[in-house]
Amino acid sequence: MATKKFRCKVCGYVHEGNSAPDKCPICNAPASEFEEIKEGKSKLDTNSNVYTIFYASVMVIVVAFLLAFVSSSLRATQNKNVELDTKKQILAALNIRGVKDAEAEYNKYIKADMLVNEDGTLTENTGAFATAYEKEAKENNRLHVFVAEVDGQKKYIFPVYGAGLWGAIWGYVALDSDKNTVYGVYFSHASETPGLGAEIASEHFQGEFPGKKTLEDGDIALGVVKYGKVEKPEYQVDGISGGTITSVGVNDMLRKCLNSYKSFLTNNKEE
Repeated sequence: MATKKFRCKVCGYVHEGNSAPDKCPICNAPASEFEEIKEGKSKLDTNSNVYTIFYASVMVIVVAFLLAFVSSSLRATQNKNVELDTKKQILAALNIRGVKDAEAEYNKYIKADMLVNEDGTLTENTGAFATAYEKEAKENNRLHVFVAEVDGQKKYIFPVYGAGLWGAIWGYVALDSDKNTVYGVYFSHASETPGLGAEIASEHFQGEFPGKKTLEDGDIALGVVKYGKVEKPEYQVDGISGGTITSVGVNDMLRKCLNSYKSFLTNNKEE
């Protein structure tokens, strides 16, 4: 009769015989802790490195597939949320904040999404609603202007974008129908310092802009200066105390981006 093999489940000792030993000679485990090793049947060693690597590889593949599937499934929803957030920011430049239905409010106030031609005239944007205006300008040479109507008065909204102390900053500037007087602004940031540079996103800071003038002798004059150094109050806003670099970033952003719209701002033709 063939000799049987029994493995101790506690320490792994293998005993050969017709039955399991009364106790394991290695760890003294009783016979009940032994299991018979069936010949001709291979058993996967879950304690081996091969099993660990195989198991980890399978799990990585499965998780990656699930993440890709979820991401693909949610992409339409994510894109819609980004679009709605962008519309909320545009509305905030018109001093319309805290809206619950951004889509409805946007359609109520924004009458057109236009593009600036080389001669300073506007052409309607017939493409999809954009959310990355820096990319639109740099890669596609498309400068967007949103035409709004608030209380029967025409307003123009311009996307602006730049860099602060720690990362990207962006926003929107709304001008009255004279293309010169600021009606409202909205600014946000990716990673500015709370209580300092991050204050550009506060309504207090943004509330300093309405009524300021954008153009001086045909050049962009709207800007932010070091705190307490305002020399031209008609055009300038006090920077944030303790947030000098971010304030400089906002100033550069306004000058650079609005200068891109200079042909439109100085064009007296009717749209």
